[in-house]
Order: sequence, then structure tokens, then C-alpha cells
Amino acid sequence: MGNVIGRLDDMGKPAWLGLMILSFILFWPVGLAVLFFLIGSGRMKAWKHDRWHGCRHERGEFGERGEDRAREMFRRWMGKAPSTGNRAFDEYRDETLRRLEDEQKEFREFLDRLRHAKDKAEFDQFMNDRRNQPNPPPAQAT
Repeated sequence: MGNVIGRLDDMGKPAWLGLMILSFILFWPVGLAVLFFLIGSGRMKAWKHDRWHGCRHERGEFGERGEDRAREMFRRWMGKAPSTGNRAFDEYRDETLRRLEDEQKEFREFLDRLRHAKDKAEFDQFMNDRRNQPNPPPAQAT
């Protein structure tokens, strides 16, 4: 499956659009699944900004945000993870996933604070440099 997705990515937008249209024509639920996949993986967002490979930054093939959207959509569709039959393991798994999600949220908040502090420091430096520039003499009317 990954090989097919990689080949379609290499062919670009026309291949994905063709697959989506063809799948809608042949069997509409498959077309809908392809559409949700394109939206969830962030590929449609890349098209909006006309940067097919523009979402491939920071980490992973399609960036953090596309993966997060796909993960959230999957959780909504599937609901809670199915039981394994071992209640102790299910509780451990749920607690571990909850803890990891909390840590991920805290880390993202930390990165946001760090970016904000950096932006503020750069802006303050700009304002200090601007204040310390000598004022040019006013132009005299002739």
C-alpha cells in the first residue's frame, strides 16, 4: 500500500485527482475514502497553497499537522480502542496513551512559548536598534 501511495505522490496532483474521480465513478464509497485520505494526510492543504511538496517539512513525509489531523480523524471514526479482553492491559494502554497525549500537548505548548519568546526578543532588538539610529536632518524647502 505504501508503495502505491509513494508512486502516486511521485506522479503528483493529476494522479491523485484521477484516482479520486475514477474511484467515485466506479464505487462512490471508495472515492469518499480517497477524498478523506487526501484531506486527512494534508495533501489537499498542499494543493491549496500550490506547494505539492510544501508540507514535507519539520518531520515525516507530510509534516506534523497532516499526521495529527489523520490521527484525530481515525480516532473519531473508530472511537475508543477495542478491548483486548484483558482489562488490566486495556487500562494500562489507555493510561499510557493519555499520558503520551498530555506530554505531546505540553511539549507543543512549550514550543509555542519558546517561539513567542524568540519573536519578542527579535522585535525588542529591532525596536532598540531603531531607537538608537540617528535622526536624519529634516529636509529644507527651497
